[in-house]
Amino acid sequence: MQAPDFEVASPPPDGISALAFSPQADILAVPSWDNAVRLYEVQPNGTTVPKASYNHEGPVFCVDWSKDGSSVVSGGADKAARMYDLATGQSTQVAAHDEPIRCAKFLNQQGNILATGSWDKTIKYWDLRSPQPVGVAQLGERCYSMDTKGDLLVAATADRKIHIINLSNPTTVYKECISPLKWQTRTVSCFIDGKGYAIGSIEGRVGIQYVDEKEAAKCFSFKCHRDETKNVYSVNDISFHPTYGTFSTAGADGTISFWDKDSKQRLNTLPRSTGTIACTAFNRTGNIFAYAVSYDWTKGHQFHATEGQVNKIMLHAVTDEEVKPRAPKR
Repeated sequence: MQAPDFEVASPPPDGISALAFSPQADILAVPSWDNAVRLYEVQPNGTTVPKASYNHEGPVFCVDWSKDGSSVVSGGADKAARMYDLATGQSTQVAAHDEPIRCAKFLNQQGNILATGSWDKTIKYWDLRSPQPVGVAQLGERCYSMDTKGDLLVAATADRKIHIINLSNPTTVYKECISPLKWQTRTVSCFIDGKGYAIGSIEGRVGIQYVDEKEAAKCFSFKCHRDETKNVYSVNDISFHPTYGTFSTAGADGTISFWDKDSKQRLNTLPRSTGTIACTAFNRTGNIFAYAVSYDWTKGHQFHATEGQVNKIMLHAVTDEEVKPRAPKR
């Protein structure tokens, strides 16, 4: 019998917009609609201790860690990205856009370069030692989701557009295409080998896409996060396991499933939560899986009063059976 999932102590009082674990320790960063970013330390026994917090001047939408785990960067509705230094406890503004910042990611190859994606239809690259961006990529539409792995950066924008950037030439869009899914993009997440990405939409579908044309035959899409009465739910987040390369999908139906893209099968499903799953994250070793039960705004602001009261962060102890790839079904 598996142990029940742990509930994180003192969660944000308002919507939880993202989750990110430190690449060096079991510390979880959590941005929220209450204008704050909170850090929680996960103890070896699964309990959590609130470690620190800092504020923006508006709701915070995204968070990422520096590769050495010494600092956290977050972006939000105040059109700013802020960096919090764990050693000093100080936060400073490190980036600015003309509209809210929806995504912020440190680049894998250059640890001190930050990419920020905004509703001002640009991705800006920042050397954190300099107040001006070192490069800008024009997207043509608002950035909704962004991820990077190795030399690959993928940005999903409004109008179902996908922009693929090779980071050896970061200001030029290497390839632009339309999402394989018919409806608005909610999330995009890169494979751990950097050869492609998974994309999730508002109508319960996931697309598995390879960048190299030679691997186009491996691309496919599948349905998920639907119920017996044909209700269709948004796929709110996709997280790849850091070792196995299998992945999770989290839905507005309150369910989380683990999948293997190579054998095209579902590996496991967690028990249904009482609310919407807004976002997810694996820790650096892949043995802790965090998920936030929080309103995801897919039904608009009028439902926030009834459904926006639950804000919980849960920690699930991951077993190999749930996430290890399996041989393809014959």
